[in-house]
Amino acid sequence: MAISKGYKALLDEAMQQIKTIPLEDARELYELSEACFIDIRDIRELERDGMIPEAVHAPRGMLEFWVDPDSPYYREVFGQSGPLILYCQSAWRSALATLTLQQMGMDNVCHLEGGFKNWMGAGLPVADKRAVSH
Repeated sequence: MAISKGYKALLDEAMQQIKTIPLEDARELYELSEACFIDIRDIRELERDGMIPEAVHAPRGMLEFWVDPDSPYYREVFGQSGPLILYCQSAWRSALATLTLQQMGMDNVCHLEGGFKNWMGAGLPVADKRAVSH
């Protein structure tokens, strides 16, 4: 069955509606502990590559449920007023997830330019997933 809109079109639409935080700005917020980084990658990616230290792992498939206070799966981290910076490996899933959270009414959410790949490529801190709690 043919699809009417592919992932590239979805990404293009999302990028026009969401905030992307440049790597340098994200690094500064990280160093000042002024934002919460949300890693939406699959657990196998975290185990393989690590994650931003102190980031919260929120699997993409659970994100909407963890964000909604009416959900039995709600996580309090999503109720904070400070910036939430979503990231995935290449900034595709995080772009779509950021759009979804904005559509849910969140205005303190953005995603990391270039994703975790960009973060690692800049030599910024990475923690071993085994040393980080869920």
